[in-house]
Amino acid sequence: MAVTDPIGDYLTRIRNAQLAGHRIVEIPASNMKKHITEILYDQGYILKYKFDDAEGKQGVIKIALKYDKKTGEPVIKKLGRISKPGLRKYAKRDEIPRVINGLGIAIVSTSKGVMTGRKAQRENVGGEVLCYIY
Repeated sequence: MAVTDPIGDYLTRIRNAQLAGHRIVEIPASNMKKHITEILYDQGYILKYKFDDAEGKQGVIKIALKYDKKTGEPVIKKLGRISKPGLRKYAKRDEIPRVINGLGIAIVSTSKGVMTGRKAQRENVGGEVLCYIY
């Protein structure tokens, strides 16, 4: 089955792995997904990640999910897809949404690459709002 929304699939795989209590999730790689994974790591939402290009022509991203040490709850509370293939959502620099008053992050695809909403505002660029995470 061909995946029509690779980023939606990426978010769903992480969401499902957390619900099942998995420590590691494997996701087919793409440059966009690699950039999103790096952002999740930089923002402290995942423990670590590895890009494994050996498996097949596409490669695989292996993500070690992060859980709260005391409660065992996943660090990522919610992943939401904003811009979908059927309905793209774009935002100007000053219209990039703040996720839960700045507690979460919005991931934006800009002309300067994939970055968080805050960084996009600092870089003075708008773009396609891919998803939000908190």
